[in-house]
Amino acid sequence: MAKSQGVGKKKKKRRVKASIRRNFRQTLIVLGMMIVLVGLFFYIALLIILKGPSPTFSNMVVSTMWETRRGKAIVSAMFTEDEIEAILSKNSVENASTIANVTDNDYSEYIVTEARKDKIDVIDVSGGTYKGKLMIVYDPSRIELGVNSLMPGGNTGYSVQDYVEEIGGVAGINGGGFDDPNGKGDGSIPQGIVIHNSQIVFGKPEDYECLIGFNTADHLIVGYMTGQDALDWGITDAVTFGPVLVYDGHACAITGNGGGLNPRTIIGQRADGAVLLLVIDGRQTSSLGASYEDCINIMLEHDAIVAANLDGGSSSVMYLNGKIINNVVSMNGERLVPTAWVVK
Repeated sequence: MAKSQGVGKKKKKRRVKASIRRNFRQTLIVLGMMIVLVGLFFYIALLIILKGPSPTFSNMVVSTMWETRRGKAIVSAMFTEDEIEAILSKNSVENASTIANVTDNDYSEYIVTEARKDKIDVIDVSGGTYKGKLMIVYDPSRIELGVNSLMPGGNTGYSVQDYVEEIGGVAGINGGGFDDPNGKGDGSIPQGIVIHNSQIVFGKPEDYECLIGFNTADHLIVGYMTGQDALDWGITDAVTFGPVLVYDGHACAITGNGGGLNPRTIIGQRADGAVLLLVIDGRQTSSLGASYEDCINIMLEHDAIVAANLDGGSSSVMYLNGKIINNVVSMNGERLVPTAWVVK
């Protein structure tokens, strides 16, 4: 009797274990199907957004995503290289290679009154998809370039705050681009050419880049040139990025949406020498970001005769009097960058 009861208990245990295994397998199958369905839903949603029925909306989304690391990966998976190139070429700012013709007027002296030498204004700017800050520095001689290779401790990147404090300044924005593999760059390797105090501190004299910098007369010079051209034209400090947005008082030609909606950092100058520093917040519910056309319009509304795009995205930072005054998009706070424009 006891033996039969033992056998019965074992059979019952086996049945319970078998039932558990069946339920576990069924649960895994259901979860797997849900994952597949969710993935299929998002894939179809991406197809509708990126490839269907409104080309204008699709191009805006693609142009916006292309300027983010994860977005670029998604776009690359959904389109061929030729398709991506075609979309970007239709939604960009046109910069002719002859845009950097330096004239004698670029060396005229700016007359800054005593009342304006120490003056800085900060203006809130906003549009349908963006919010940001525009800083007006009335004395252009107060602008100085901070460079990572000239900072204490070596060639690693630094925060804009670090550059401002090291130079003894009061304000600053991020500068040129840098090598940023998988969005994890440490700001140690600048993009293209960097010029500081009339010397090329990164890049080569024969390199041909879109340079953004100031000459000996504190005029903002922007456009495509070699490093040697820049030195010959008296450019003392410069970084590499782009595109050029305003040249000789006119907007550069825009195709399509002009680059999508993203955080932006722009530098410009008025005819009286005042320097315009613009930082647009982006990738946030309160501010999706600005297109290049938005930035051009802001620059022209504030009388810029020249303006160019600096590194943007999660690098976009404006610092003033001991604190960051824009909403940085990076979840890890201010990024380390190789260069920064500092207001002394």
